[in-house]
Amino acid sequence: MNHTYIKGIGVLLLMVLLSGCLYPDNELAKNQVPNEAQLELVQTAVDNYREDNSGLVPIKTKPMNTPIFQKYLIDFTTLKEGHQLAEIPGNAYENGGVYQYTLITPEDNPRVKLIDLRITEAIREVSVKLQIYRNKHLYPPFGDQIEKGIYKIKYKELGLENEPYVVSPYSGDNLPIIMTTDGELYVDYRNDLYDALKEYDHNYKEGDDIRYLLAENTPFVPAYSLPYTVHDGEPIILNKDK
Repeated sequence: MNHTYIKGIGVLLLMVLLSGCLYPDNELAKNQVPNEAQLELVQTAVDNYREDNSGLVPIKTKPMNTPIFQKYLIDFTTLKEGHQLAEIPGNAYENGGVYQYTLITPEDNPRVKLIDLRITEAIREVSVKLQIYRNKHLYPPFGDQIEKGIYKIKYKELGLENEPYVVSPYSGDNLPIIMTTDGELYVDYRNDLYDALKEYDHNYKEGDDIRYLLAENTPFVPAYSLPYTVHDGEPIILNKDK
């Protein structure tokens, strides 16, 4: 009887381990990891769709003024209905994951990339606090000026204990959230761009938008970014236009 009881406890513990440990790990692997095979699968589906539809790309309709790296979101419904894709990737937002699939250079060389929605959520959380602040005050809480028209945020004015940031999908480092004169929020990618300028071959010159160094050489696009260029070998904000 004691042996049976102990055996039963062992089975129960095994079930707890399976449900409490293996399942979350599986979900993490499915929903939160950029998967090269899934990117390639969606890229093939996009390429096949273009062949079947006279060069058109399967994207959702967005306003013309949508920032460039958030503008060309892939329409998985269209790909499934056209039988170019059997299943939506497990790590896609549409399937409970933390990434949106998007395209860069859709007109001439469409390539599938990812937007890390944890950045979107971090921006949204600060934006809510900023809106509450602006309902009571005339001007946003401008901190130190980074460049003309670009500022750090006086985060304590928003009730934050620390400077707001996002976790970089490139380096894993914390990247500051910054603000324009009109109170719009962006991610400061200068640290990642500095590393990219050193790591990747390029022929960018001052005045060029160097954000494509990140977009073309990694699975991710620099979402919520201002345009950047290079000056004396270092990245600088090009202007405040999206």
